[in-house]
Amino acid sequence: MTQSSVKQPSVWLSFVPVAVLTGLLFFTIRIFGSDALNGGSQMVLLLSTAVCSLIAVGHCGVKWKQIEQAITGHITSVAMALFLLLLIGALSGSWMISGVVPTLIYYGIQLIHPTVYLVSTCVICAIVSVLTGSSWTTIATIGVALVGIGQALGFHPGWIAGAIISGAYFGDKVSPLSDTTVLASSVSDTPIFTHIRYLMITTIPSITLSLMIFLVAGFLCETSPAAEVSAYALSIENTFWLSPWLLVVPLVTGILIYRRLPAVITLFVAALLGGVFAWFFQPHLLDRIAGGETPGLAAQFKGLLITFYGTTHTETGNPELNELVSTRGMEGMMHTIWLILCAMSFGGSMVASGMLHSIMSVFLRFIRRTLGLVFSTVVAGLFFNIATADQYISILLTGSMFKGIYRDKGYQGRLLSRTTEDAVTVTSPLIPWNTCGMTQSTILGVSTFTYLPYCFFNLLSPLMSIAVAALGYKIYRRKEN
Repeated sequence: MTQSSVKQPSVWLSFVPVAVLTGLLFFTIRIFGSDALNGGSQMVLLLSTAVCSLIAVGHCGVKWKQIEQAITGHITSVAMALFLLLLIGALSGSWMISGVVPTLIYYGIQLIHPTVYLVSTCVICAIVSVLTGSSWTTIATIGVALVGIGQALGFHPGWIAGAIISGAYFGDKVSPLSDTTVLASSVSDTPIFTHIRYLMITTIPSITLSLMIFLVAGFLCETSPAAEVSAYALSIENTFWLSPWLLVVPLVTGILIYRRLPAVITLFVAALLGGVFAWFFQPHLLDRIAGGETPGLAAQFKGLLITFYGTTHTETGNPELNELVSTRGMEGMMHTIWLILCAMSFGGSMVASGMLHSIMSVFLRFIRRTLGLVFSTVVAGLFFNIATADQYISILLTGSMFKGIYRDKGYQGRLLSRTTEDAVTVTSPLIPWNTCGMTQSTILGVSTFTYLPYCFFNLLSPLMSIAVAALGYKIYRRKEN
């Protein structure tokens, strides 16, 4: 079959796989609830991939080999992210059992006042994320500790995760070390610091409003009585051997991040260091994790390996704390990895079939003035986040498909790069089957739909981008030669 015999799918036909995906996910989540990510959502993505592929091969004349290659390409693009997820699982296990996270929680609940917890959490995550350039690293390290502090203080999980994600994605959006920041500026041919400065026009108002909301919420939210917080701290003290020396682990991790070592190396060293400290500070816990083994080096080695890859349950005498300090290691990331593979399959089939290209034509119809152009870019970015389930692919698709339009309309590339960041980077953790949404909900132990209404920075950013475009504030035109 020749390339010319391939038929471009119509817009309505292109929306069929998306409608199938949305409808099946709705019913799956209604039926399974929070357990939907344990297999139900994966099957929905595979069924939607099958529908898309069937239309592509049967109606459009696309060769199955083309669909295979597109799916393989999508999976290859997230291969390193999958490996990072395994390392994050190992890190979360070793940092918990070693006492690093319990130590941070123990000191945190005594130093942070409940009324400023939410705003402090957002600011802390924002600072760490700007310095690291990675929302994933920020959430997997300091974010996990802040979850424990928030639970001890009695805050709703949605508020806790919302503050963490808002701060972490502020840094991910504006840090010159962030890969999404570099990618968004590169795809639109905008110098990175020009891109960051222009981002501030929409980012500063968004984060300011978010911090104001978190500050007010801190005074209005009901928190745990002081006696319950003290009992929480006592349970931690009775279970783990706490020491300021345990803070060496996050300190060394911070130094590695500052030295800009690759994320794989940083996370591997951080996980390994957590394991060494677990062996030194918490040998009694490793003996318990080994399960029935005679206490000693062999049992502790077995317990340490289980901490890295498997599930652990630590009895503290406090049910809420038991749930917090239980770990799942690399094993706990497998459902997320499975989901990502299925999501990449759907995204690959949508690209190979030409359906994403057809759907793009819908957005182009609304482009008349600046507001229509920015609005279409925001909607397209959100759609790509939903359809391709990956923020990197979405940034590339949004930037490449609108680049020529912005140029032809006479706009500088910085408007496209800013709108792409506002629409794609910060909204990716709000979509349950997106790589970011799956990862953050897994790490924090809070479902995407639970924290979504509280991620104010992520919700405000695309709206702020549209609002600034409507006002026509600092919309720069290209200079004619």
